[in-house]
Amino acid sequence: MSRAAEEGYVPMDWKGHAAALAAAATPPGSRWREPIAATPRHIFVPRWWAKTRDGWDLRVGESDHDRWLAAAYRDWTLVTRIGGLHADHAEPGARPSGHPTSSSTLPGLITKMFRHTSIGDHSTVLDVGTGSGYGTAVLCARLGAERVTAIDVDPYLNKAAAERLEESGYRPRIITGDATGPLDWEGDRIVATVAVGPAIPASWLAALRVGGRLATTITGTSLILTADKQADGGAIGMIQFDRAGFMRARAGSDYPPRDRQPLSRALDEEGESVAPGRYPVLDVVSTWDVRTMLELLAPGIEHYYDEHKDGTRIGVMTHPDGSWARAEEREGAVTVHQGGPRRLWDYLDDVRDYWVRHGELPFRGAEATISPEGVIKLRRGSWTTTIGPG
Repeated sequence: MSRAAEEGYVPMDWKGHAAALAAAATPPGSRWREPIAATPRHIFVPRWWAKTRDGWDLRVGESDHDRWLAAAYRDWTLVTRIGGLHADHAEPGARPSGHPTSSSTLPGLITKMFRHTSIGDHSTVLDVGTGSGYGTAVLCARLGAERVTAIDVDPYLNKAAAERLEESGYRPRIITGDATGPLDWEGDRIVATVAVGPAIPASWLAALRVGGRLATTITGTSLILTADKQADGGAIGMIQFDRAGFMRARAGSDYPPRDRQPLSRALDEEGESVAPGRYPVLDVVSTWDVRTMLELLAPGIEHYYDEHKDGTRIGVMTHPDGSWARAEEREGAVTVHQGGPRRLWDYLDDVRDYWVRHGELPFRGAEATISPEGVIKLRRGSWTTTIGPG
């Protein structure tokens, strides 16, 4: 008996569900519609984590096939790993802590990234971020496994993905390693479902053939960057008008623990500068474009927001250089405390001023020039910025 049969996830009547998912995740006429319809997503997510009021709850597909099919063939992301605990290894009642570290990304977003990569029928593709293996399977369904390579830093993710890909009839090459380091691969398309940055890995540019294309998001932003490899070793492209957000690339089994001391300090201390605020307190994390612009101005800002029952709203910004800001809004009056070498809340006010004056922020549609070392220079009209060292 096969491993899949032993675990209870075949045979299942999934094809009608996959066809409905393909219709929801792709526009009419898309070349990705048939690969989505032909890929049994439930095989790649036999277990997953569901977010609830009490934390993360384990879902086991074989215990409820209807719920399994409904979850797997809906156009949404299924989180498969929290911190270091994969759903495959969790005991019933487990309550993992930490941040999501792997998932099966919603198919609509996967195909959006594939479209931005301009993948043709004869492209050779590096899929950065194997994850569950589902996106890799969709690539195999379109191109054939011999044209697809996937890379992930996590050995178990690659092992599980390889087994589930084989269950689906595919044996692509899978590399275990840091995707931002040297690559044992050469081809003409790189698509990332993890965020990198601030610079583009120089190894990607070295691995791409001249004329090849990369598509990725930049850490801490909602930017989708596409660029074509040039003869000088760099690349030229643009920031797309779409938005996307992915987990940032990691070098180990989990993200480094977050230092909570800067937040505690920002919540408690009197500012070196205390002044009335010019705008209402904003939940920056939920406002993608504002957060993106702040990341371009001061990479590495962490955000915190809370709203109390009495209507008080508190927004906090901290930075690794020791800068911090806290804004408190009570009955319509805003007070801003700031400390450290930079005035972070002034940056936020400047971003909001720009938006009010211009009606939009400048990065969507910006031209991108990438050096062979991966440093990105953006330009749109008179606005310019550099992402990465230099």
